[in-house]
Amino acid sequence: MSINQRLDLRQGQTLTMTPQLQQAIKLLQMSNIELAEFLEAEIEKNPLLEKDDGTQSPASESVEAEETARPGDGDILTSHNADGQDAFAADRAAADDRPLDTDFDNVFTGGDMAPQEGGYDAFATDSFASVGSGGSLKFDDPDFSFENTMAKEQTLRDHLEEQIQLEFENAGDRAIARVLGDYLDEAGYIRADLPALAERLGTELARVERVLDTLQRLDPAGLFARSLSECLALQLRERDRLDPAMQKLLQNLDLLGAHDLKKLRNICEVDEEDLRDMIAEIKTLNPKPGLAFDRFISQTVVPDVLMKPLPKSRGGGWAVELNSDTLPRVLVNRTYYAEITKNATGQKDKEYLSAQINSANWLVRALEQRAETILKVATDIIVQQEAFFLYGVEYLKPLVLKDVASAIGMHESTVSRVTTG
Repeated sequence: MSINQRLDLRQGQTLTMTPQLQQAIKLLQMSNIELAEFLEAEIEKNPLLEKDDGTQSPASESVEAEETARPGDGDILTSHNADGQDAFAADRAAADDRPLDTDFDNVFTGGDMAPQEGGYDAFATDSFASVGSGGSLKFDDPDFSFENTMAKEQTLRDHLEEQIQLEFENAGDRAIARVLGDYLDEAGYIRADLPALAERLGTELARVERVLDTLQRLDPAGLFARSLSECLALQLRERDRLDPAMQKLLQNLDLLGAHDLKKLRNICEVDEEDLRDMIAEIKTLNPKPGLAFDRFISQTVVPDVLMKPLPKSRGGGWAVELNSDTLPRVLVNRTYYAEITKNATGQKDKEYLSAQINSANWLVRALEQRAETILKVATDIIVQQEAFFLYGVEYLKPLVLKDVASAIGMHESTVSRVTTG
């Protein structure tokens, strides 16, 4: 057997994600608040970018998510337009403006893979040669940190969400359960007017109470109580210790606080020893079960997409637009670029200016495409769930990523990035 050296020439195709495309996908996942912070950082780094203060120069090119994604006053959905997408511009055909719904979920930059019919979903074996077992990071990776592997503290909302997914099969009941969960305070008590809540959700009070009864059986016992006595009763019910005598004691906690034990014995119809045992068991209960979890810091929700019904005189339907109040306008100052380009004599200066203008132009295009994509997804969701918006939670129907993706002609991963961003 001989060992020889030889030089081979192979021709192959690879699919890689450019840094610009990777950043465009990240932009799609950002909320308006996060995007505003990102734009502030980009404006500080790039001298050719600036915020629009209302005095836009004709020589400057601007982009605002709301205005670049829709003509006129907004995208209008009517009951006669089932697709709800004709108002959006077509995707750009330029090679460097790939649509965000390109399936890059399993692409390793620089990895070799063989092109397959219908897309690049199959990789060559060599693409995985450097992937360590048990995760994408190796112990000798400079980015590896044991701190990143530590589990975060679970909040009460996270704990409840896991159980709500298992307990409620009906999508409408799950929606009601999540709304009730939003009314929990830190101690785990619900502070909501159920009749008013049922009216706001467009459903019957009996259904809200039925969902609440199921929630009161979740772990830990005592959650979703409306009073201290109900909180303790829920915990005793779980222990199968909620007998008539204990119920009478819970109904007269004020006497227990006043240490009027004689009157309590008469009300509960028990002797002194039994009353002592009942009080001892109550002391083992947790009056604030919600505090067992990491504190959830509630934040004011700022919508990324705004919708409002249109009058019948305008054909009915909905007007849908991005919330421009939380998204600054970005300008590319071409006048300034032209001036400093004249004075740029060195090669490094020219390369720097070229890189900055390309970065600024890319950011404008990426913001435009982000706005178009978000509005497409939001528009179709409104079309498919119009009965819910009109008549309440009773008409909420199951909707999966595939349904939206098929309707707007995009990949499911793109819809996922928009809806979970």
